[in-house]
Amino acid sequence: MSETMREISGIGPQGLSDELLTATQPLVLRGLAASWPMVDAALTSDRAGLDYLRRHDQGATVGAMLGPREAGGRFFYNADFNGFNFQPVHAKLSGVLDEIEGKLALDPAPTVYVGSTTVDTCLPGFRAANDLDLGGRDALASIWIGNRTRIAAHYDVPDNVAVVAAGRRRFTLFPPEQLSNLYVGPIDFTPAGQAISLVDFAAPDLVRYPKFAEAMRHAQVAELGPGDAIFIPSMWWHHIEALAPFNVLVNYWWRQSPDYMDTPTGALMAALLTMRELPPAQRQAWQEIFRHYVFEADAETAAHIPPHARGVLSPLTADGARALRGHLLKKLNR
Repeated sequence: MSETMREISGIGPQGLSDELLTATQPLVLRGLAASWPMVDAALTSDRAGLDYLRRHDQGATVGAMLGPREAGGRFFYNADFNGFNFQPVHAKLSGVLDEIEGKLALDPAPTVYVGSTTVDTCLPGFRAANDLDLGGRDALASIWIGNRTRIAAHYDVPDNVAVVAAGRRRFTLFPPEQLSNLYVGPIDFTPAGQAISLVDFAAPDLVRYPKFAEAMRHAQVAELGPGDAIFIPSMWWHHIEALAPFNVLVNYWWRQSPDYMDTPTGALMAALLTMRELPPAQRQAWQEIFRHYVFEADAETAAHIPPHARGVLSPLTADGARALRGHLLKKLNR
């Protein structure tokens, strides 16, 4: 049985504290962006919301995904798992908005979806009146525009505040430790860059995916309307359904680590290359090495080594990261 997500209200776009933005549990922020003009337009009507976007459009070309009516808004693999069930296209934003408007009365409708497009590139000036104060964080602001869609459960490395600017969305979140119960697909062949759960949340096949029932017992679910927002902590799995004929999401991504740190996904790929096929006893030995040097490392880990001789065991700096990256590239390109 899924849980209702924790909620707070009464915070505006300038009221996000460091405590909220460094949390490790998801949180619904009711009415966070209620003062946005985009939200006001969307509450007036779908066409008013579309027209608000058009006022900021300066002819941008965007990447879009087109899905057939029978897919029910779900972006997924094709039946043979050698491709996908949607068509990626590049088109003028104005044409995409017209396409969405032309399908407002259809249910189900062929899916039209603009995913993860930088707001400032796509809609210059939009953020002047529709933005959040994230306390100086260097966040990437992206916009997602479409009709009814279902985005498979996946995780993101950055922390994330996502604002529903039009329509309604249902978020289903899982803590990172539910990975094995979500039946995740390929990690190097994905619909949009991140590995996804293969479970169809609208009709879960518990014969094929029996452990998904356990995942749902740990799920947190929330439905958001215009002006509501959600904080999704780093590495939490999230499945997102856009429930209205016209939906807009604006999200902000940032990492709590310095820019010179690479994504841990690279370490996962390197581990698959170098460790997964080792004999069990050797894998166990490497597990202990990683525990000691990475996952439980502290000030005592290298304290017995003179500071000038600690090398890669020294605290990571920008220069140290460049040197370490160069060392790794030489190893990988041997």
